Amino acid sequence: MLIRDCAGGVVFKDDQVLILKNEKGEWVLPKGKIRGEDLSTNTALERVKFEAGVDAKIVSAAGDTAYEFFSITRNTPVFNKITWFVMEAENLNYDINKEEGFTEGGFYPIEEAIDKITYSQDKSLLTLSNRKYDDFKEYQKQLTETKV
Repeated sequence: MLIRDCAGGVVFKDDQVLILKNEKGEWVLPKGKIRGEDLSTNTALERVKFEAGVDAKIVSAAGDTAYEFFSITRNTPVFNKITWFVMEAENLNYDINKEEGFTEGGFYPIEEAIDKITYSQDKSLLTLSNRKYDDFKEYQKQLTETKV
């Protein structure tokens, strides 16, 4: 079995989250394989930029997920371990990378995104990440209020 370490981002802006639809018709979050000695944080940020054209910053760790599938092209089972990060986009601009097999995507209201996302563990991850993002925004608000 091939074991791959991956990283990805749950990217928020205001009350919306970034999701992508892949060539299989699955609604997913941006992620990719960690290559060589790259850090998971760098991989997650790079995949968000590469897959969706979104500039973001990491605000928190989100958690880890894992799944197995059979790779027809490699003729072997693959086990993906994904480290996720909660991110905040600079703005709502995006540019879906159709050359990478994504057919559509963008920023969607949280509830709509949860309905669209294909896999239940990604739905749970989004729900947890949204709570962490809300905590981050509340903390930022408190910092601003104490400076005034």
